[in-house]
This record gives sequence, structure tokens and C-alpha cells, in this order.
Amino acid sequence: MFSSRYWREIPQRYRMEAAKCSGCGHVSFPPRLICPKCKGRKFEKVRLPDQGKILTYTVIHVPATPFKDEVPFAIAVVELDGGVRITSQVVDCDPSTLTIGQRVRTEFRKLQEIGDAGILCYGYKCVPA
Repeated sequence: MFSSRYWREIPQRYRMEAAKCSGCGHVSFPPRLICPKCKGRKFEKVRLPDQGKILTYTVIHVPATPFKDEVPFAIAVVELDGGVRITSQVVDCDPSTLTIGQRVRTEFRKLQEIGDAGILCYGYKCVPA
């Protein structure tokens, strides 16, 4: 993750902000400039629910370098209440205990540290509800 991209994504990472199309009501996360359903260009900011269920997941045993101290860990596709889907790391549990359909909630957590300057990146992770 590059620091400039990280700063642009702060509203969705910190506050779980999505864009709701004023024309058709479709909710996009991350926010988009053009609605994928009706091609509208007017949106209102909405906050996503912090609860949902696991649709699918995988357990990582051989990670990228920034995550080498966290193995094994789970990455899941979570459908939040309301229908928006996110991809998130699932923490504070043994990955072997996860199940499809399990309820989770999002929490604000440290994601990683970038580069020699030690830039701390924060965002959302999921924990069992």
C-alpha cells in the first residue's frame, strides 16, 4: 500500500464510508464516481453497518513479508448487514474455527507499518461477533 493511496482512502478505511447513488440507491464500497447500476453521478455518503457474515474465507500460511509475524491468518469476504461485501482479515480467533455464515463485526485496527519512516496504517479488520 502506498502512502498517497492510503491517505486518499482514509474516509472508507477509518469511518467505513460508502457512496449511495441518489438515483437508484445502489451502495458502492469503496465509493465510486459513477454508479455501476444506473450510471448516475450524484451520491450521498453513508456509513456501513459494522456487523455481517462470512461468505467465504481462506487461511494464509505463506504470507507477504509485512505479515510474516501473523501466520496463520484468515482473509474473508464478508457480507455486511445491508448487502455490501468487503474483504477483510479476520483476527482474534483461531482460523481453523471459522465457518461460512459466521457472524463478525468490523473493528478499527492497525493494518501495517510502511517503509523505513514507520508510517502506521490503520483500517478495519473483522472479529467474531
